[in-house]
Amino acid sequence: MQRRRALTTQDDLERAILSHVPKDFVGALRAPGLAVIAEMKQRTPSMGVLVEDYRPAQLARAYTLGGASAISVLTHMASFGGRPEHVEAVRFATDLPILRKDFVTDPYEVGEARAAGADAVLLIVAALDKERLAELLRVTRSRGIAALVEVHDEGEVATAVEAGAQVIGVNNRDLRTFNVDLGLTERLRKVIPSDLVLVAESGIRNVDDARRMREAGADAILVGESLMRAEDPAARIREFAAA
Repeated sequence: MQRRRALTTQDDLERAILSHVPKDFVGALRAPGLAVIAEMKQRTPSMGVLVEDYRPAQLARAYTLGGASAISVLTHMASFGGRPEHVEAVRFATDLPILRKDFVTDPYEVGEARAAGADAVLLIVAALDKERLAELLRVTRSRGIAALVEVHDEGEVATAVEAGAQVIGVNNRDLRTFNVDLGLTERLRKVIPSDLVLVAESGIRNVDDARRMREAGADAILVGESLMRAEDPAARIREFAAA
């Protein structure tokens, strides 16, 4: 981030921010049926390389064709092979809302996300103290974009709700062991206010998993690895959305 910050003046950043009119990420997830946030990434820490020939714009077109409600773009290079520039490439290829998915910890990264063409950012409760989470949520609102606030347990749900989260994502993958438990979304649904948007993240590999998350009360699912490995990602998205 520091290198990117040094290469861009604040005036240039503000001009880029104003050039992008954010789309309604939250509204897209509230649409009837199970919304699919289709994710793209070249690799993951747990699965390794998912695709050698990584083409974000081409994937964005396929995801749009498949009826995704939004697109998640990994921009963390070390763990996922992503760059902020991938958001720009996807923005030119689709009219869907875009989530910049990264380990966002600084207000600058929120503005940078909107400047690149993102409509939402990921905020991970486990990576932020309460004050910084509340601050970043204020910054996202001031920048006119949304936040997907990621939680892993009941305490983090309480922190997210207190901070003012509108969209809560339950990550079914334990970030320490990488084990996946879809039952986590089912358990945390009980303590997440019904007026908030609930996104089930990680471990959703097939239609049965998607249906299980819908029946648990999820408004949306975030799917990445299954789509990256699919021969026809558009068809896979349609299957998930119909679950």
